[in-house]
Amino acid sequence: MTELNTSELKEKAKTLKAGDKVLLSGVVYTSRDAAHKRIKELLDKGEPVPYELSGAAIYYAGPTAAKDGMVIGSCGPTTSSRMDVYAPEFLDCGLSAMIGKGERSEAVCEAVRRNGAVYFCAIGGAGALACKCITECEVIAFEDLGCESVKRLVFDKFPLIVAVDSLGGNIFKTGREMYAM
Repeated sequence: MTELNTSELKEKAKTLKAGDKVLLSGVVYTSRDAAHKRIKELLDKGEPVPYELSGAAIYYAGPTAAKDGMVIGSCGPTTSSRMDVYAPEFLDCGLSAMIGKGERSEAVCEAVRRNGAVYFCAIGGAGALACKCITECEVIAFEDLGCESVKRLVFDKFPLIVAVDSLGGNIFKTGREMYAM
């Protein structure tokens, strides 16, 4: 198990291999469909986006409200393929990592390779446990979107698996191949 900080992702993403287990710490931004659409509109207009894409990590999540004494509510991953229309452009802007669940399109996998980035999978259905690895949560943009607003999170040893690496490794392809024999 590799411990990694998001501040190292731009450099270290290129060394990760599909199947590697990672405990990720550092700043991560939540962003889903509606927020991605707005960020894309800002990029198209040449306007500033809510956070610096270069070197950033995005978690495809829409956390629930925090209960008393908690930083954040349940915070599990959402289906990543819904962001596939936006991901190649975000990666070309320097995005270092995406976190979600499920398979990605070939266009996204190619953009991961082209940009030396990484796609991590988080455990679906375990949002109530995942929130225990989040030490800070702040809404930074699009508050009107509620749970889908853009949030700045701080992870502390958040467990992930490298699903797509920058060398072309893809656990969704190799996993199928292993069971097709």
